Amino acid sequence: MTRPTTRPVLAGTTPGRIDEDGSAAPATPAPAPARRLRPGVAGASTGLGTVAVGALAAVGLWWLFTAIAGAGNPILAAMQPDRVPAAFAALVERGTLVPDTVASVRRLVTGLLLAIVAGVGVGLAIGASRTAALAASPAIQFLRVVSPLAWAPVAVALFGVGDAPVAFLVAAAAVWPVALSTAAGVKAVDPELLQVARTLGATERERLRWIVLPSIRPQIATGIRQAIGVSWVVLVPAEMIGVSSGLGYQILNARDRFAYDEMLVVILVIGAIGLVLYGAGIAVASG
Repeated sequence: MTRPTTRPVLAGTTPGRIDEDGSAAPATPAPAPARRLRPGVAGASTGLGTVAVGALAAVGLWWLFTAIAGAGNPILAAMQPDRVPAAFAALVERGTLVPDTVASVRRLVTGLLLAIVAGVGVGLAIGASRTAALAASPAIQFLRVVSPLAWAPVAVALFGVGDAPVAFLVAAAAVWPVALSTAAGVKAVDPELLQVARTLGATERERLRWIVLPSIRPQIATGIRQAIGVSWVVLVPAEMIGVSSGLGYQILNARDRFAYDEMLVVILVIGAIGLVLYGAGIAVASG
């Protein structure tokens, strides 16, 4: 009895049938698998599509509202979407939009830096000492609930007009998220690490540099992200007091000239910068 022989099957093919005489028919190629989008790519595409639909719906509602309500209201009629390009071009041509944006961002950055330095220092102090936290708690809670804009007359009286009072108001708003997040991070540091470092002879400054600060970096980043959003909200009304430049000032200037279309453009620029800052805050917190 003759023993049947087998032939190797190539990858990507299916075995052929065996004829009656024992010879194998040629192998047939296997069907190619269907291509599928990776889950991440498909999810990103769906998310971008949803965002685009939402943005178009918002513009459509804006257009519909201003078209209906603006029929008897010249202020709303000036805020129709088709007025935006001409108003934007007028602001750029007059040379005010870019310098005012730069001035606002400069004041924002100055106030944020002050808030980060002060907030990290306060957070380290109240986070490392329970006694300091209890002693400072009434003052901190009191200052937190007072609107930073309530300090505007005091800021103008102390620092005069210009960038200084605006930066002070921004710092007064942004310091508390940084301070409280830093304090929470210090309290969460593993005490065993500090004990080991103390046993090995590390000084207090060395423990702060090599253990505490690296451990609380995520909490500090979270506080900075929250401070960015708060400071931008406070900056615009702060620029309506005692300054002659900036996006907040430009809103008042457009209102006084009854240029409501230009005022709307400034509001849109403020919102666009706010979205960029929101994304930057997320990047800081996740980095």
